[in-house]
Parts: sequence; C-alpha cells; structure tokens
Amino acid sequence: MSRIGRLPIDIPAGVTVSIDGQAVAVKGPKGELALTIKEPIAASVEENQVLVTRPDDERESRSLHGLTRTLIANQIIGVTTGYSKSLEVVGTGYRVAAKGSGVEFALGYSHPISVEPPAGISFTVEGNNKLTVNGIDKQAVGEVAANIRKLRKPEPYKGKGVRYAGEVVRRKAGKSGK
Repeated sequence: MSRIGRLPIDIPAGVTVSIDGQAVAVKGPKGELALTIKEPIAASVEENQVLVTRPDDERESRSLHGLTRTLIANQIIGVTTGYSKSLEVVGTGYRVAAKGSGVEFALGYSHPISVEPPAGISFTVEGNNKLTVNGIDKQAVGEVAANIRKLRKPEPYKGKGVRYAGEVVRRKAGKSGK
C-alpha cells in the first residue's frame, strides 16, 4: 500500500470538496480548482476528510495512488493559502519593474521583455530585482516562474541572470592567465 496514498486529507473550514465520479472540484476562500482523476483510482469524502483508494495492486494503480492524493491535497492548500515562488534578478543593469498587471525585464538584451500573467497568476515586484509569482494552482505558479527564469538563466561565470530565491549557482573559474 502506498504510504502517501493511504493518508486521509483533512478538509479545513471554509473549503468544500465535491466529487462527481472522476471529477473533483475544490472551492475555498481564494478560488476554485478542478481535477479529473485517472480511471482506476477512486476518491470519496467521509467525515471532513478525502480518502483516495485503488482497486488493485497493479503497477499503474500503485503509481497513480500517491499522485492523485498529492494533487488533491495541493488543491486544498492552494484554495486556502495559495502558492508563491520568488525570483531574483542578479547582474549589473538587470532589473524588473511592474507594468500594469504584468512585469517588464531589462536583462542585457537590446530590448525590454514584457511578461503578462496568465489567468489566476499575479506578480509582486519588490525593489528592482525581486519578483514573486503568486497563485492558487501549484503547477501554474511553478511553470510561470520557470518560464521567467528561462528568459536569462544564471550563467556559471559571473552568476548573472534570473534565479529562484535561495538557488545556489555553481560558479566556474574563468580562463587562467599564464
């Protein structure tokens, strides 16, 4: 039995979880999220808890059991507290500025780069080199943060670029003189 999959998920006050066949809808104070569970896995709500069960011990059922439980738990956390990823812009002349609902980056290219947030995502700019991506969907927050980081990845010689807060960039020694 999956150690993660068999754990019940507590439903906090103010959150409603409705399960209709394979469709799971989670509604809370921050918003609403939906998920479709793959076929062999079943979920049910019992006494303010969500239980995820599997019918057999086949390989696919075992692998989907813990995954499904984690996805539902992430949705419940998302509609109650939300998710955020912090990014730092490091480098001389590199900066980020809020522009309407989106942000504009100066990353050493000949032009500024504008990024508009998709639905359900918001940006918070602190100073001119810190950006926070906020939202209720964990996957969407991570994907938007990764796409922003991809604009100018941290390079290994000077460490310039966009990095996650707390990310350690491995530095290389440059060319050695004679």
